[in-house]
Amino acid sequence: MAHIIAEPCIGTKDTACVEVCPVDCIHPTKDDGDHGQHTQLYIDPDTCIDCGLCVDECPVHAIFPQDDLPAEWQKYIQINLDYFAAKQA
Repeated sequence: MAHIIAEPCIGTKDTACVEVCPVDCIHPTKDDGDHGQHTQLYIDPDTCIDCGLCVDECPVHAIFPQDDLPAEWQKYIQINLDYFAAKQA
């Protein structure tokens, strides 16, 4: 997984990161039916190309390369994975 969306996104769900993503790997977007059901956005590890464009667009600094993810937010690696696993089930 290239990038992780962590705790600062909770309750914000600013979609500026979605707008700059060239591969549509950040969900749920405002057009997704489940957008209102989630408290944050997630990055699809199978689609992300590690371009980093989303990092600078996030107004709450919630997006990190996996290797730079602060220790207190390591659980968000699995949280991002779980969102997309549930979508595929």
